[in-house]
Amino acid sequence: MGRYKLTGGLIVFAALVAVPKLVFLGRVSAQGGVTANYQVYVSNEKSGDVTIINGADFKVVTTIPVGKRPRGIHSSADGSTVYVALSGTPIEAPPQLDANGNPIFQKGNDDDDNANADKSADGIGVVDVAQRKVIRKISAGSDPEEFSLSPDGKQLYISNEDVGTASVTNIATGKVEHIVVAGREPEGVKTTPDGKEFYITCETGGDVFVVDTTSYKTIAHLNVRPRPRSVDFLPDGSRAFVPSESVGLLNVLDTGNNKILQSITLPPGSRPMHVMVAPDGKKVYVSTGRAGTVVAVDAMTYQVLNTIKVGTRPWGITISPDGKYLFAANGPSNDVSVVDLGTEKEITRVKAGESPWGVAIVPNAK
Repeated sequence: MGRYKLTGGLIVFAALVAVPKLVFLGRVSAQGGVTANYQVYVSNEKSGDVTIINGADFKVVTTIPVGKRPRGIHSSADGSTVYVALSGTPIEAPPQLDANGNPIFQKGNDDDDNANADKSADGIGVVDVAQRKVIRKISAGSDPEEFSLSPDGKQLYISNEDVGTASVTNIATGKVEHIVVAGREPEGVKTTPDGKEFYITCETGGDVFVVDTTSYKTIAHLNVRPRPRSVDFLPDGSRAFVPSESVGLLNVLDTGNNKILQSITLPPGSRPMHVMVAPDGKKVYVSTGRAGTVVAVDAMTYQVLNTIKVGTRPWGITISPDGKYLFAANGPSNDVSVVDLGTEKEITRVKAGESPWGVAIVPNAK
């Protein structure tokens, strides 16, 4: 269930025209060298827009209206295109949990959500990064929440929360080409580093599906504790990390054998949401939702190394290409925490739109 219950589409940001001074992308050192060459895009779920933050000085560049309920957000490799998941389903409060951390659903709620949903808002919109302008919207199936790109940048693998499926969309044609059956409330989606598979995490039953990107068939099915929200991999693809929000665990999966190797207990109060492996593969960072922190875990020993205080209920996180900074979207406080990963301390907060959900690094388009 979205954050918690959403229906959506995706928006695509594509740079068709190079604008030399679109944004100053570089933090200039005392020697005059450029140390940053990116922007941070933030999807704001309630205000229906995307905030663009300069990677050089952490200042807001502008805000782009994109549509209803923007959530998952990712960039193309060259920075010319950004994709944002949109939703036409009204926001729903988080479900109550039973003694085992399982969500308790009220009978009939899903039907009510579908009746009130604006399905015309579902899709994938395309926004020109240079012009900062929505240029088209393409199909993403029903209620897309998160997604991942194929390595060649030609397809999107999208979770369709309300119908329990994943859609494979061809970006060029704007059409859904394949539907993959998943479990209840699919959310997290991530392509493996070698591009041969993508993983889907499903909240309600703790299902994790592994899908082949050639046949689009499910080749493995694992179960973790309830409400797995996201997934990320070591650079070599040998391990996957999947949080279990309801019970405060970070699961380590052996991707070669499709087995759960270990479940790491996070600090008390943690409600892990988004997980991200550092570019060098040495640490894993996970946002803890209501605990208001980001936890650092050793990617080899699986030991909890540090707890970093950030804003209110951090959700999406991302790391700068040089591995120096982590950005966390703090939904209730409408801002983004910037964490210096050298000291593992928050150094500033940047005001975003209403209820920031996801963050993505966008390299300077060439």
